[in-house]
Amino acid sequence: MSDLRIGAVSALLISVGVALGGWWIGQGIERFRMADRSITVKGLAEKDVKSDYATWTVSFRRGGNEFGAVQKSLSEDRTRVVAFLHEQGFNDKEIEIRPLQVQDLYAREWGSSNMPLRFNGQGQITVKSARVDAVAQAATRIDPLIQAGIQLSGDESNGGPRYQLRGFNEIKSVLLEQATKNAREQATKFATDAGAALGTLKNANQGVIRVLDDDDGEMESGRTLNKRLRVVSTFEYSLAP
Repeated sequence: MSDLRIGAVSALLISVGVALGGWWIGQGIERFRMADRSITVKGLAEKDVKSDYATWTVSFRRGGNEFGAVQKSLSEDRTRVVAFLHEQGFNDKEIEIRPLQVQDLYAREWGSSNMPLRFNGQGQITVKSARVDAVAQAATRIDPLIQAGIQLSGDESNGGPRYQLRGFNEIKSVLLEQATKNAREQATKFATDAGAALGTLKNANQGVIRVLDDDDGEMESGRTLNKRLRVVSTFEYSLAP
């Protein structure tokens, strides 16, 4: 066989290999081993669900040159915030009140007497509730607090509630079943196209269920009320002639 013909045959084999490799990846085929006639595939399953628990921290602050005045203002602000949360339908079991803190900026080791205000105080009230819709609605109705002169501060207040998905055991079994079905369908199609039959399951890794935001991101920030559950499971099957 001439060098030209050998080169053409090699190029053809490489092209076929590249094409098959691309097809396998697109179909979820992770590995195909001719030696022991086995195939490894990945099964994907996703499901959109709603959070079942919310945590919302309302932070407020005051500053001044008199300790007593700052503490008094913070105490009044705390009373207003609690009253607001009661108006939104939250009970005392859902409201966690944290101690007020007032700091003497002059007394700090690195403090300076040139500070415009000597005392800086803050307070925090946290709502913890399984009534996620009520928390979401309350977070959009804080204008009366601002109008009352309460100085809301901190990322938790301004950023809104944090939403969690705590219970999904029932959903977990459904997701794993879907991932298993998806993987088997891919493996069966590959075996059929290769002129073989799908054999027994040799190995399986169910993977880890990830909780993500429903905005197509690859992480969970806690900011979205709705979540997306995703699992990728890996299975190895034997191939029969």
